[in-house]
Amino acid sequence: MNRRNMLYGSAAAIAGIAGATMAWWKFQPHQVDASPAGTGVVGMAGGASDAFWSLNFDTPDGKNLSMSSFRGKLLLVNFWATWCPPCVEELPLLDYFFQENRDKNLQIVGLAVDQPSAVRTWLQSKPLHFPVGMAGLGGTELSKSLGNIAGSLPFTAVFSASGELLHRKIGKVLPEDLAQWAKLT
Repeated sequence: MNRRNMLYGSAAAIAGIAGATMAWWKFQPHQVDASPAGTGVVGMAGGASDAFWSLNFDTPDGKNLSMSSFRGKLLLVNFWATWCPPCVEELPLLDYFFQENRDKNLQIVGLAVDQPSAVRTWLQSKPLHFPVGMAGLGGTELSKSLGNIAGSLPFTAVFSASGELLHRKIGKVLPEDLAQWAKLT
């Protein structure tokens, strides 16, 4: 009986360590390596990254937000929703970072995976200085195509000035993530 308990205890400990390691990896910012057979060429091959730049979104006030208008700048695209606590917690940090770095060839765009009315109401009480596009439910699929396999929120993708997907982060953005990405400008 004692040997069985030790075996179960060991298996549980190994599973716990494996789970913690996977969670740690999942929530770290990652460079994108979409190279064929792991050749190490960083960036997203054609496909989703190229398609991203042809997208247009409505803003909460009904204007057009074209992703192609941000080419030539380091672009942080943050997928968020009003019903997502970590999303709304990170938005003030992103807004402050944008205001502090807007003259450094850096742009932030928030893509709301939410209902337009909810976003408009939220923005009335907590306005943002960076543009917000209404991605709706399609935003989940878009984020998946950019590497957010689970479709989790928040999710941030970082594109180079040339339009290449450089980094992605599942989970709340931290100040150290922003400091790392600011060095790319």
